Amino acid sequence: MSHSSSSSSFGTPARSGAPGTSGGSASRGASRGTGRGTGRAAKPRFGFGLVGPRRDRHSVPLDQLEALSLPVGDDGMVIGVDAENRPAVLGINRPVPYDVTLIGGLWTAQVLALRAAATGARVAVETGRAQAWTALAQAAGGGQPCIALHDVGRVPPQGASAGSPVVVVRDCGMRPPRGRVVSAPWQSVVTLLPYLSPVAPRLLEKSSLVGVQRVSPDEAAQIGRIMSLPRHEYEALSTLADGVTLWCTPSDRQFVMTQGTDAETGLLGAARRMD
Repeated sequence: MSHSSSSSSFGTPARSGAPGTSGGSASRGASRGTGRGTGRAAKPRFGFGLVGPRRDRHSVPLDQLEALSLPVGDDGMVIGVDAENRPAVLGINRPVPYDVTLIGGLWTAQVLALRAAATGARVAVETGRAQAWTALAQAAGGGQPCIALHDVGRVPPQGASAGSPVVVVRDCGMRPPRGRVVSAPWQSVVTLLPYLSPVAPRLLEKSSLVGVQRVSPDEAAQIGRIMSLPRHEYEALSTLADGVTLWCTPSDRQFVMTQGTDAETGLLGAARRMD
């Protein structure tokens, strides 16, 4: 999803010694030592490792740069496919506070949690039904504690950072209390509502991204008013198939079909709206 998939990443370029610096001297010294049959190994350069192979540089004239293209798309986690069967991507790890509200089923929320963990995020689940999340938390991460479960109102500070982003999933029923842990830089919050509730309008209005799965016609009309949806889109909300979500931002909307991988289906079962 182009409207919600851009996320920032920070990298530090690797430093390497230029030709003619001390790296070249180290290489020549190692060669002389080997030639005398001393058997000494090449001495590592502090902070740089062993001297690697040297190859000719490749360059492209400036007027030919436009001919180059790379298949680089949006970054984030794939949450499904759009109407044209193209991957829909959500950048969940962001350097700014990011709130997501999903009016939908537990299955979709759990798939999102698994895929967020696969991007390297730590996932904290605040839930009143821990038994529904236990198998997922135990299976995720190959034994590494990447998904932690907490009682409602008991999520401790997470210490999110660019190197250790956090996604907090709030599965707290129809009337989730105000969370102790809120969205912050590199800490997104996903709130799951099974249906439209009295607190839903407040959550929808403050969310950066809203997902809506199948709801009743009355709920669809109310969501349409809150989100300023065209009539044909909010009327479709009462007919959506299992696994289909309408994702909305203030500037864009997109229907997405989420299909479980073999591993997700084995753990969570088939896509479903009701639990």
